[in-house]
Amino acid sequence: MYLQTNPHSHSKMAAICSCGVKNTIPSPGRRFKYSGESVRALPIRILTIGKKRSKGIQLIVEEYKEKLKHYCSIDDVQIKSNPKNTSDVKAQIEGEDNIIIQHIRSEDWLVVLDEHGLDIGSEQMAELVGNAGKTGSSAIAFCIGGPYGHGRQLRERADVTIRLSSMVLNHQIALIVLLEQLYRAWTILKGQKYHH
Repeated sequence: MYLQTNPHSHSKMAAICSCGVKNTIPSPGRRFKYSGESVRALPIRILTIGKKRSKGIQLIVEEYKEKLKHYCSIDDVQIKSNPKNTSDVKAQIEGEDNIIIQHIRSEDWLVVLDEHGLDIGSEQMAELVGNAGKTGSSAIAFCIGGPYGHGRQLRERADVTIRLSSMVLNHQIALIVLLEQLYRAWTILKGQKYHH
């Protein structure tokens, strides 16, 4: 299994995955390397393309943002899907790409969520978050795409591409799963009793 990475960011990738581009899945029972150790907490920005959230989804988002504030700062950016209001799918993806790229800083560690990305577990997510502090980046940006996914421009800018599930998830569900996994990652990094 290989990480989908931007070939121009290999040095950053080496910091995330100590084995370079090839990823090894930690074997069961292996002691997690960060458990209880000090980790540089980078601010997290989540960029989500989609329609207005339901009140129920927003309540859950706020709950996890509150939990995550104990570990790192978190910014939740909602971007309207189909900004060009077009029926052309390619133009819609390109328009969404252009807007989301404007929210990404050059010093951000960019994690794109995509159904074709690397399938990682919770401990690997914790390693990704923990190792991102060693990349020289000033923040971690997670991008959740619109109904047709991400375009070429964003895929090329990505430092790493992961998936949350082998199933396609609605952007609102993907956001909740991501927030829960980020909270879980921090409890793993801090050696707290949440992840079994």
